[in-house]
Amino acid sequence: MRRRVKALLVCLAVALAAAVLPGVPAAAGTAPDYPEFPYPPTTYSEPYRGQFHFSSRSGWMNDPNGLVYANGLYHFFYQHNPHGLAWDTMHWGHATSPDLVHWTQKPVALEPGVHPGTLFSGGGVVDTGNTSGLRTGSLDPIVVFSNTNGVSVFYSNDDGRTFQAYDKGRKVIDIPDESRDPKVFWDAARHRWAMVVWSSHDGNGVNIYTSPDLLNWTFASRFAAPWLFECPDLYPLDLDGKAGQRKWILTSASGQYAVGSFDGTTFSTDWTQPQQTDLGTTYAGGGFYAAETFTNMPDGRTVQMAWQGGNHGSTWTGDATFPASLALVTTPDGPRITRTPVAELASLASDSRTWKNRTIDTARKGNLLDGVRADVYELTAQFDVTGATASRFGFDLHLRPDGTADRRVVYDTKAQTLQGKPLKPRNGKVTMRLLVDRGQLEIFADGGLYSLSDNADFDSSADSQGIGLFALDGRVTLDSATFTRLNTSWGTGQSTLRSNLKGPWHAAGGSWSDVSGGKRASAPGDAFYLSASTGGDATYQGDISLDSARAGGLTFRADASGAGYTANIDTGGVVKLWRPGKDIATYATPIAAGRTHHLKVRTTGHRIQVWLDNGGDPVIDATDDTYASGTFGVNVYDGTATVQNLDTGSGGLDAFPAGSWTARGGTWTVEPDGLHGRTAQDGFYLSDRTGTDFTYEGDLSVTNGTATGLTFRSGADGAGYTANIDTSGVVKLWRPGRDIAVFRTPVVEGRTYHLKVRTDGDRIRVWFAGGADPVVDATDDTYASGLFGVNGFAGDTVAQHLTVS
Repeated sequence: MRRRVKALLVCLAVALAAAVLPGVPAAAGTAPDYPEFPYPPTTYSEPYRGQFHFSSRSGWMNDPNGLVYANGLYHFFYQHNPHGLAWDTMHWGHATSPDLVHWTQKPVALEPGVHPGTLFSGGGVVDTGNTSGLRTGSLDPIVVFSNTNGVSVFYSNDDGRTFQAYDKGRKVIDIPDESRDPKVFWDAARHRWAMVVWSSHDGNGVNIYTSPDLLNWTFASRFAAPWLFECPDLYPLDLDGKAGQRKWILTSASGQYAVGSFDGTTFSTDWTQPQQTDLGTTYAGGGFYAAETFTNMPDGRTVQMAWQGGNHGSTWTGDATFPASLALVTTPDGPRITRTPVAELASLASDSRTWKNRTIDTARKGNLLDGVRADVYELTAQFDVTGATASRFGFDLHLRPDGTADRRVVYDTKAQTLQGKPLKPRNGKVTMRLLVDRGQLEIFADGGLYSLSDNADFDSSADSQGIGLFALDGRVTLDSATFTRLNTSWGTGQSTLRSNLKGPWHAAGGSWSDVSGGKRASAPGDAFYLSASTGGDATYQGDISLDSARAGGLTFRADASGAGYTANIDTGGVVKLWRPGKDIATYATPIAAGRTHHLKVRTTGHRIQVWLDNGGDPVIDATDDTYASGTFGVNVYDGTATVQNLDTGSGGLDAFPAGSWTARGGTWTVEPDGLHGRTAQDGFYLSDRTGTDFTYEGDLSVTNGTATGLTFRSGADGAGYTANIDTSGVVKLWRPGRDIAVFRTPVVEGRTYHLKVRTDGDRIRVWFAGGADPVVDATDDTYASGLFGVNGFAGDTVAQHLTVS
């Protein structure tokens, strides 16, 4: 969805948001800055910040986008301005969760200036069958769809960490009318993909397209309806959960829906008017808008989340509704959708209290829930209204001693309404379920047929956390009520620290914050950041960059305070292996502040070996028997430093033997899949190994950028020869000041290519992608010998399996 739309309410909502919540214009990034992580530190404890409702760490959020389950995680993308509190140049924000409850903010997924087109709302899928052919590694591609007046495709082969545009962002569907918000789903009955896109052609409606591969789409039909404005979704539900009773649901941004059938090309319904999914304020900026369902759910559930625009605080605007499971049930009025909070909510429950068989009577006064104080909680209650004399009854939320409350939830027995919305008793009973968060109130009733999502600014101060159970003008019987306190869902994951170590992590000293390059520490002395993973014998490695810190390194076999072994780099000019009270071994070598160094530790019984900067031989080989096992973590001493890519296992850079490697421009780190470079212009990562005539080869890829290659016969500054792959569509042999030879061939971002170089005197040959014949065969006599390394230019690169023979 975009804000410049025809609906007056949408425009007014956005104008009010911009006026009340002034922001700064969103900035368009560049490839070297991607993925973006502009967020300031937060404990997620600010006033009105939902404790179990997702909100962006900072900035503006609106529509949920591309909700998928992939590789063991739920991915929640969303419309986002990370640079201000009002709607502005749209990015795709990103968060992940292992359970739909505990969300972790991730760097921006789609960014203007890096990804082409208008990055408005859209859907996503996981291409588990690789029908698109976009997979380049072991992970199934996450494929998302965006743009306006047509559809562009973006895909990720690294579990949503980075995305590249398919075919440079060319629209795979071109729509001449105003259009947006593509939602894609797998049509299992016909073994192909289908898409619904809102367009303004002759009024509101959706175009339906089909595709065998996510890339080539065929127009199938159009379904038009006045109510069908923006952010459509189309998904199946089995009526009453019965196989063979499948119905299809078509929804709009306002939560209106129709039940019908889908034959693979056409949606049909005999409904003349839609029904409402949610009873809250269902316009942009209200309590429920632009809902979207997850795709590729592992258990077959249909789970939905929507935008709540009414929530805001000092650093953020907007939140998402709590995930709800959808079902379709038979009612006297026809099939209707039910919404029920996902069962995973129970993972937040702490203490609980239950009351049964009580009469709530105005004349008796008093408050059954007196003494209960809570900020974030769940309330369920069932009332028997048979013979009730109370005109109204319900709950006062965030009740104060003076009798005032932030919100009253009221059932009107005569009107048979809850919060003014119809709710008839079922078998003489009224059942309600309230989810109370700091800035959100969601009410469910009648088995989920009643759903009302709202924003509420709850006062969380100590004297404003009471709960009142009341009846007015008479009495009503309370069959049962249960209060359950809910813990916060924040703080269990790592936003930017990449690691295979288990959480939760904890700090033992210092201040630790998330930055685009990983986890940054600031400490006056020793500080540790420790995982929940423990081990004895292991290979453990990571990247450390010392800013103002004196030292930083890898901690292992440690206790909860950090007492254990640490292998560190020290700007005094050493690599050191130490434990409390003893420096076990040191290795003298220059250590540069601001440069990323790679450390690797291998423990075998009492033997501890330490490698520096991908060298072939350990720089420390020592024995110590003080600690046999313990926790993995990192250490920083006396200043600020950044750590990244903390991994146990045998992964890392697979390369020819060398003493050490040195970065000359750009940032170079090591992950399990190899050497990663990020460069604004030319950057080099150079070994200390030299050669004259040789065969040099390796696997290379570039994403969201221009080029990467093998550098050889180079000086210490990278001046030498480079054979590279360039996403403009060439393999190139070049040296400073001259392109020696060029071979034209498609080069796809994110795809790994094998390059091989052979030098014989002045003759230089280059092989590409395993071909039998060289694609470049040239002569140049500028450099006779020099260093081996890797080059990156204006992008993100990966190099692996580097060999010299």
